Amino acid sequence: MSTTAVAELDVTTPPPGPRSAFGDGFARMDQSQKLKLGVGALALLAIALAFFFMGRQPEWRVLYANLGDKDGGAIVAQLSQMNVPYKHAEGGQAIMVPADKVHDTRLRLASQGLPKGTVGGFEMMEANRFGMTQFQERLTFQRGLEGELTRSIQSLSSVQSARIHLALPNQNGFFREQQKPSASVLLTLHPGRTLDRAQVAGIVHLVASSVPEMNPKAVSIVDDAGNLLSSPPDGQAQGVDTQKLQYQQQLEQLYTRRIMEMLEPLVGRNNVRAQVSAEVDFSQVESTSEQHRPNQGPDASATVRSQQTVTDGGATGAGGAPASGVPGAVSNQPPATGTAPINGAAAPVGVASSQLPAGANGAAGGGRRESVVNYEVDKTVKVVRESSGQVKRLSAAVVINHRTTVDKAGKESSAPIPPQQLEQMTALVRETIGFNSERGDSVNLVNAAFNVERVPETSEAAWWTQSDNQDLLRSMAWPIGMVGLGLLVLMGMVRPGLKLMKAPPARRLDTTAVQPLNAVLNESPERPGLPMPGASNEITPETQRLSDAKRLALENPMAVANIVKGWVNGEAPA
Repeated sequence: MSTTAVAELDVTTPPPGPRSAFGDGFARMDQSQKLKLGVGALALLAIALAFFFMGRQPEWRVLYANLGDKDGGAIVAQLSQMNVPYKHAEGGQAIMVPADKVHDTRLRLASQGLPKGTVGGFEMMEANRFGMTQFQERLTFQRGLEGELTRSIQSLSSVQSARIHLALPNQNGFFREQQKPSASVLLTLHPGRTLDRAQVAGIVHLVASSVPEMNPKAVSIVDDAGNLLSSPPDGQAQGVDTQKLQYQQQLEQLYTRRIMEMLEPLVGRNNVRAQVSAEVDFSQVESTSEQHRPNQGPDASATVRSQQTVTDGGATGAGGAPASGVPGAVSNQPPATGTAPINGAAAPVGVASSQLPAGANGAAGGGRRESVVNYEVDKTVKVVRESSGQVKRLSAAVVINHRTTVDKAGKESSAPIPPQQLEQMTALVRETIGFNSERGDSVNLVNAAFNVERVPETSEAAWWTQSDNQDLLRSMAWPIGMVGLGLLVLMGMVRPGLKLMKAPPARRLDTTAVQPLNAVLNESPERPGLPMPGASNEITPETQRLSDAKRLALENPMAVANIVKGWVNGEAPA
């Protein structure tokens, strides 16, 4: 007698109470599927929390920068007491706090006197304590003045920090010669910044104008590398030389630009090069000339400077006759020296004026008359002062490229410019610079082929190599990566579990439906007989059970797999 093992399959016997579809689906899952679904759900929750906290991260702003170790430690300790979050920038050169707390934190720290390394100004005068000596008061005033000047200089865009030392001597009315104040300024510039001569002069005058009786020459400015930025006290000539050189360069650039503007329309842009060298005389010449005009004629008008008339009349008798008598010492005198007026005929030599006729000397008888008249001599004084910066000589060098022509085939070829056109261009250059052969000006114009280097055309850089796009990619890398990870977890771990939970439960099958499967386990299986050929279209119980078994295998392959697994392991069916 053969024993037959019959496997009965109970698929999802409904519980007595009501249950949800997800609960029934989760109960149908095995242990590995449940673990996979739980890990996926936790991963999605972690990604969501990361997004949430990343979005709530505050924007950090610099609270203080370039602090010393002492001030930095005091500020960090105070921020910890105030429960203000902070962090250090790269290198520890700055302390950063959330952007919405920067101003509030600065005001609260300033009320406590932090940071102490900040420059103090005249507000130090408000903290005068009782019993302060005159020396301490002067020292406090000097420190306050130094602080105010430091603040003013640090407000310049190129200056990072500054230190000022003032030397203010004690003024005493008993000293005949008072010592003048002086100042020293140490500047630390931002990396890559420089100060030109005008800015340095502005700082010098700012300091000199802030201190009474301070000479700008007494202000010295030094940078952090030890270079003297201000001019030395005796360096006035150096500044003048710099101005002379600058004027000469501007003059040369002016002539060069004129030549380029004149020739570029003729030969084309980038086909002409010009250089002008100017020799400028900066010496100041002052000349004085004095001219004397000749004496004026008798009829011409002349200015009398001085006039002297001497009249000596002899003794006369009645009727105007000369006196007679015994000759004496007077009659024995030699004849008088002949005198000649400035303008007029001279008297005869050896004849005294008294011996001349009455019409000659204007006196009757033996009288003598002398008249001396001095006239002003014409004089012209001319002072000529020549201005500095006169051009002594100009030298111009011009190079013109060969003329480029294109034939009908599109091939380029270069040819020299005809000599006649070169002469015309040379004449244009001479007229442009004001050529003067007397002062030795020279113009040299050469026509030669330019050696142009062919630069390979570089394609535009890829968008991912541009700095702006790289920054954008860095900022978007974290969100995109998190979204991709979330999609991977959702599609690979969570979605398969949800599909299993939504699968419909398998129906309970009748034991007769699996008899063909159970028959395999019989020692002597009973093979069902084949249906009659004429009854192939009729639905028999065997075909119905076979179709139900096929439908079970399609709808619930897990149950069929468990049945086959039990058969293979030799387990008795439930």
